[in-house]
Amino acid sequence: MKQTIKISTGILLLTLTLHSTALLAQPGQPATERTYQNPLPVAFGDPYVLQVKGDKYYMYGTGGNARNGFAACSSTDLVHWKDEGQVYHAGNKRGWSDSTAAWDGAYWAPEVYEYKGKFYMFYSAQWKENPNKELENFRIGVAVADRPAGPFTDLHNRPLFDPGYPVIDANVLFDENGRIYLYYSRCCYKHPVESEVAAWARQKGWFDTIEESWVYGVELKPDFSGVKGEPVLLLRPPVKMNDKQAGWESRSVTSREVNRRWTEGSFAFRKGDTYYMMYSANYFGGRNYAVGYATSKSPLGPFTKAANNPVLQKNTEQGGVVTGTGHNSITYSPDGKEMLCVYHARTSATGEKRVVFIDRMKILENGTLVVEGPTTSPQVAPGAR
Repeated sequence: MKQTIKISTGILLLTLTLHSTALLAQPGQPATERTYQNPLPVAFGDPYVLQVKGDKYYMYGTGGNARNGFAACSSTDLVHWKDEGQVYHAGNKRGWSDSTAAWDGAYWAPEVYEYKGKFYMFYSAQWKENPNKELENFRIGVAVADRPAGPFTDLHNRPLFDPGYPVIDANVLFDENGRIYLYYSRCCYKHPVESEVAAWARQKGWFDTIEESWVYGVELKPDFSGVKGEPVLLLRPPVKMNDKQAGWESRSVTSREVNRRWTEGSFAFRKGDTYYMMYSANYFGGRNYAVGYATSKSPLGPFTKAANNPVLQKNTEQGGVVTGTGHNSITYSPDGKEMLCVYHARTSATGEKRVVFIDRMKILENGTLVVEGPTTSPQVAPGAR
């Protein structure tokens, strides 16, 4: 499709023929594409996007081309992405993880924040202190760099804190009052929980126990040397089967996929006087991975799950090709006007490989959060409407 545009300069009338995928260039700037299409050509799980003022966007994630650490890519428009290479190596001088442990050290879910002129990466990995030889010995670490593209070096030669159980999926909220909060997921590992869903699965002879992961929050010390106070339980899978959230949050069990129910991949932000926490449920490696959200008037809850959950899930039942939508972050378009949901998913073409999607999202006037996805058709690029 082509589009003819006439521009009157007052002296001359110019007629330009443009393809629908091109934008008029601004003075001194190259033209950028008007449209984009999911999935993006970025093979990250757990994608997180940092927008650096006066610079560009940086995306971090699990996997990609990283080995024993994390890679990043950068973009000026959220459409075209440049490989920045590996930005964190576990073998740095203060590295505390074990790259020989299960899942190649489990370097998962990095998130990077600009704070007081430096860049801090929060991530999870296998801790080398493992006297009981736990299979899942995940803890959260913090690394620091002078640039968003690294190199990142661990701030301490130990995890941020040790709650006594495996934890992943760190997310940080810098509140308006200057306090800083860490959110994380306690892993399912060795965490069997009784519920009506667990009893139902046991009665059917499918699973003896159902393990669960729960989301916690805790205040961070401002120098990131540790936490303040005790972690607070914020989100967990429903106990009752008639709970309105039980259907979508229990699909890993009710589809007989695995004996676990997850609440993980949390992402918290504040809008007005309301705290929003997006989270993912079900098996990250399966088709039923999906995103919901909860709200609170306090950063440490109590949080109430939303009636319109899930807000992002597979679309194959509607004739689409996308499954496994989850572990999202949010960012904003280059003009700052559009809120965007960044997440990983799979398609029939990508198979088991997780790839990155970016779709529009919004908060309605009544406070309802809506994600306009998953999409795979061409659409207007962020900020180009």
